[in-house]
Amino acid sequence: MPPLYQRVKQELLAAIASGEYSPGRPFVTQREICERFGVSHATAVRALNDLATEGYVVRRRGQGTFVADRQPAVTPPADRTIACILQNHGPHVSQLLAGVEATSTELGYRMFLNHCEGDTAREDQALRTALEHDVSGIIVYPAEGSETVGAYAEVRRRGVPLVMVDRYRPDLATDVVVADNYGAGHQLTTALIEAGHTVIATLWDETEATSVRDRLAGHIQALREAGIAVRPDLTRLRPYRTLPAEERRELLAELLAGARPPTVFLCVNGYALAAAAQDLVALGYGIPGDVDLAGMDDAGPFDVLPLTAAAVVLPSREMGSRAMRLLHERVLGDSGDGPELLVLPVTVRTRQSSEGHLRVVGATRTPEAHL
Repeated sequence: MPPLYQRVKQELLAAIASGEYSPGRPFVTQREICERFGVSHATAVRALNDLATEGYVVRRRGQGTFVADRQPAVTPPADRTIACILQNHGPHVSQLLAGVEATSTELGYRMFLNHCEGDTAREDQALRTALEHDVSGIIVYPAEGSETVGAYAEVRRRGVPLVMVDRYRPDLATDVVVADNYGAGHQLTTALIEAGHTVIATLWDETEATSVRDRLAGHIQALREAGIAVRPDLTRLRPYRTLPAEERRELLAELLAGARPPTVFLCVNGYALAAAAQDLVALGYGIPGDVDLAGMDDAGPFDVLPLTAAAVVLPSREMGSRAMRLLHERVLGDSGDGPELLVLPVTVRTRQSSEGHLRVVGATRTPEAHL
């Protein structure tokens, strides 16, 4: 059976062929499609986008959608391109890119790719280069604490559609596709509390990104809902992974030597979790046993779940795909009611739901190490 949006599209084509909608006259709206076929907004948008791409309908800014005067179908121009500007590498970014790439190919676009490695100057230059190549639209994963303004202002001045992904710039009104970062912090903390953890320390990597601040907000709210006091020493938003190894271990040792030491370290991502695992083993602690680990996302150098009490799984590929489809709508002239913020749900997986898990024991505290 064909996808739902294709069935809606075929029904609309049949209505055009029967004369229900005459050339040059207003076409059915997204809302009317939702009501008529009982489908979601996303399904209606995709059906309309296909009709517009193939030339059956045309969009007129500020007026709406109309049945095209000329049909047959047309295909997207061969030179239609987008720029995809990302930060760093790793499984999360790779899957996000895979979503963008697969969907852009499906929709008939070519893609310019830039990895900026968290460098705001490179991000600025990548945006300007995209404009020089006269791209149809831009997808950007902004750098932490990005203060790039001039290039974004020029993108807006030229009217080039732009969608941010994974995180956003609070100072810029753009389309955004993100995971539910607040939910990641809240759901994961709730799962840890239900598992018996009431003293939870947080470990961070980046600190200026909106995704990080949203996760901290969700974590703190879950603590409050459970009646657990919020301890500033455990929730302090400070870099951990980027510290020298000696400083990281001093920080962990200090927390674990306190009167009420944490029973679990809640790590912002898989990279921070990997560093924490190495540091705890170096200090002689067993994981789990002496202390536990949890991850607010599964982005990291390895599959973090086997080493955690619980971890959040990000919808990385879907984020990339949805960002590309939203950009495609803007390229076709569908401005909707203004910039959209699409928040995709996350999944929390616990050790109990895993087929197996790892146990690592620090040699300085006990001679055994188990996998």
